[in-house]
Amino acid sequence: MSLQDKYRSVLNLGQEFEVKDGYVEELDGFLKIGGVAKTQYHKDLMWDEIKRIGGENPSDLMADIKVEITDYYHMHTVAKGESLSKIAKHYYGDAMKYKDIFEANRDKIKDVNVIFPDQEFVIPFA
Repeated sequence: MSLQDKYRSVLNLGQEFEVKDGYVEELDGFLKIGGVAKTQYHKDLMWDEIKRIGGENPSDLMADIKVEITDYYHMHTVAKGESLSKIAKHYYGDAMKYKDIFEANRDKIKDVNVIFPDQEFVIPFA
């Protein structure tokens, strides 16, 4: 199995997230990958997948993933049935951080209990 095959799910995430200036180079049992992810959230998801496959500090991979937008963690489009606490749980693992999302989007949210599908919210850094 080639290293590209081993880390295929990471490469697929890069395509899904439309990582810019992406590159993949396999040489002498070592894989080098890199590019520019749109947000820190996408970069984090790619690193989570790298660690899932290769462990906390993979010895067969070198990744250089930069981030294009550094003003916020991610942008989220509200889906039907979502609440701020559900969104907070998804991004931060803590439903009570809904207050952080509310504060970052006060111009779009008048009541923390009322959000609508297709609204776009800034997800601030935790």
